[in-house]
Amino acid sequence: MTKVMLTIAPTGGMSMKSANPALPTQPHEIAEQVAECAKAGASIVAIHARRPDDQATCNPDIYRDINQRIRAKGCDIILNNSTGGGNSGDMLVPRPDGLWESNFEERLRGCDGGAEMCTFDGVTVVDTVGDKEVVVITPPSRCETLVKRMTDQGIKPEWEVFSPEHIIQDVTRLIQKGYDKPPYYINMVLGGDKGFQGAMPYSHEILAAMIRHLPPQSIWCVSGIGPAQLPASTQALLLGGHVRVGLEDNHYYARGVKATNLMLVERQVRIMTELGFEPMSAAESRDLLGLPQLQAA
Repeated sequence: MTKVMLTIAPTGGMSMKSANPALPTQPHEIAEQVAECAKAGASIVAIHARRPDDQATCNPDIYRDINQRIRAKGCDIILNNSTGGGNSGDMLVPRPDGLWESNFEERLRGCDGGAEMCTFDGVTVVDTVGDKEVVVITPPSRCETLVKRMTDQGIKPEWEVFSPEHIIQDVTRLIQKGYDKPPYYINMVLGGDKGFQGAMPYSHEILAAMIRHLPPQSIWCVSGIGPAQLPASTQALLLGGHVRVGLEDNHYYARGVKATNLMLVERQVRIMTELGFEPMSAAESRDLLGLPQLQAA
């Protein structure tokens, strides 16, 4: 059987409990659900931090609290903190032109919470949130600042991309400059085009085109947003990729049926098994990604 890394993205930086009461936002909730998902087969967790009022933040103290609580449960899952943040709370800065801007200095703080990996969101996009238009500005200079913050602390980037140009431009440029060692782990986010100007819908053709543009020695994962999660993750398995599920990306198990993180992980493992795959352990995932193994307590 071929082994596959399964990422659980339990929270995200956008949705609130009003969208799904099962969404974990506080450190104890996140740690409990992550431990359950790890037992079910997840080997990586993509973590977003929230303030006590559930608003988005990259506060490293909150990240550190989440990470320590996960480890205290005896869970060896790979910790991957977000530097994307979200679209509320500490992440928003008002602009004089009526737009809002994603707080880049706050995003950098996501690297300081003690994780093994961090998401590298080297993108310039517009996120529409109700009547707010939030510009996420990450020009080449900021891309280099962000990835250097990671590599200086021994953190491996998860290169997060929303369209082919994100791969071709800054990701490839920074890899060529030596800011990562192979294998390069690239997460392709598809299906978020309704909220993000600069993102792509999911289709087999778009996924296949993005795969063709990956740098040599890359391994990849797909994050399918909303209804794209199930077909995108299944197609990823068939094309030789890794998979991600969770309430950050999708609130529903089926039409009209709200999901939990554990439900989504357990279904993904069943699909993997039926197709002849099995979930990779956290230790095996560290070996594949070139991360140090955890030291025994």
